[in-house]
Amino acid sequence: MTDLVHELIAESAERTPDAEALVYQGHRMNYVTLASEVDAIAGGLSNRGLSQNERVAVYLEKRLEAVIALFSAATAGGVFVPINPLLKSVQVAYILTDCNVRVLVTSVERLKLLVTTLIACHDLHTIVVVGAEDKLPVISGLNIVSWEDLRSSDRSYKVYHRIDSDMASILYTSGSTGKPKGVVLSHRNIIAGAKSVSKYLENKPDDRILSVLPLSFDYGLSQLTTAFYVGATNVLMNYLLPRDIINVVEEENISGLAAVPPLWIQLAQLNWKTISSLRYITNSGGAMPRATLDLLRLALPDTNVFLMYGLTEAFRSTFLPPDELDKRPDSIGKAIPNAEILVLREDGSHCAPGEPGELIHRGPLVSMGYWNDAEKTKACFKPLSSRQTGLTIPELAVWSGDTVRMDEEGFLYFIGRRDEMIKTSGYRVSPTEVEEVIYATECVGEAVAIGVPHPVLGQAIVVIATAREGVKPDVNVLLAACKHQLPAFMLPSFVDIREGNLPRNPNGKIDRKYLFQELQQIFMENNS
Repeated sequence: MTDLVHELIAESAERTPDAEALVYQGHRMNYVTLASEVDAIAGGLSNRGLSQNERVAVYLEKRLEAVIALFSAATAGGVFVPINPLLKSVQVAYILTDCNVRVLVTSVERLKLLVTTLIACHDLHTIVVVGAEDKLPVISGLNIVSWEDLRSSDRSYKVYHRIDSDMASILYTSGSTGKPKGVVLSHRNIIAGAKSVSKYLENKPDDRILSVLPLSFDYGLSQLTTAFYVGATNVLMNYLLPRDIINVVEEENISGLAAVPPLWIQLAQLNWKTISSLRYITNSGGAMPRATLDLLRLALPDTNVFLMYGLTEAFRSTFLPPDELDKRPDSIGKAIPNAEILVLREDGSHCAPGEPGELIHRGPLVSMGYWNDAEKTKACFKPLSSRQTGLTIPELAVWSGDTVRMDEEGFLYFIGRRDEMIKTSGYRVSPTEVEEVIYATECVGEAVAIGVPHPVLGQAIVVIATAREGVKPDVNVLLAACKHQLPAFMLPSFVDIREGNLPRNPNGKIDRKYLFQELQQIFMENNS
């Protein structure tokens, strides 16, 4: 099998050229056509100066061109950077600047939103515009080219000698403090993940996998790579309502569906009686509520349910086999194939069964660290001291920051996170990013964003702020600022304006733990 990401499509095209590879809004593309389109765009990128390991960002909704652009970047020797289509211009510009993107692929509508922020992206030299029917915009210092012009240019491209440990992609994930971090994935990471997941899901060429999650999300990207690894069909969807998903599942005879807990909560309330094609569904990005799990199993009695746990830094870590659901529905399972999951104390020693400890992931799915951030990489990617004996180069593993416990039979159970990351709608949200927007209004003295339990979102974002001297904060102004600068999943559900100073911990920092416990108590009382 293949060693490099873009070879997934080429090899499936050789095996089954006429098999359906992609479906999007009624447009169908087989593997041989997809491979040809990837080669065409790779040639266009190469002929416009893309060099080995240079970054190509794709800022599009899920559509055929988005998938082609990702794999074309890899084919041409570049590194693809999928950007969540929900992000606003300032956040997109941050990513483009942070990893020195050279080529941006986007749409006419999205480009209009980015124009004022692109001036700060000094490494960017080319923008490829999808769906350009009128005259292309002119932006000083940048080459603007239409998708059609790019694909119709010389298809020849420079073939670089690459190995599976070379960079393939950078996925941006929010940190507990500061801006998002770019997780660098090698070709080996992505291929090993596709192979592992397709093995325990038992994917076959006749599978039809519905892609509803963002391709910037490792869980969403996995739907593509898993399908291409086995030569299956991937159906792309940008849904408006949960009911739309069920309609497409029925229309396209979908056999595999992946979603995050907030979406499953909504889907579980709907009518699945007409669905007979689903062989499996999967959950990751947070724990699925027991009531939701029970509803889905009742509605889909012949469908296998896989509960999974993962983190971008290691892609996927554990899964619970469907035949274990009745016995341990609260478990995140055991390690996926070709990975080992350890539960360690702070000193690196192994925890006893039932003892809480940090989840550590080792194996070929461990990513290459954070882009251009040695300090954060060192904090998360650390050597396993117990495995160093006799080794001159110690093995690095991912230290997740998540607290878990392992039972006597080796099954894992999630307990919580050490940091203050907010998990909402399947996303990890940095409190700092929300707080920075609140502070920028110059209406508040102090502000803190906290995630509180929510029956649908997993956690809802609550902002607690104090009045700035001489200013009376207007909640509507604060919310309007957030709406203008943040994507929908990062918007606060509630803003609480308080008098005086916020509580401090012994180090003089705002005591987030105290505030969380206070809000959690209020939440419990209001829902009792």
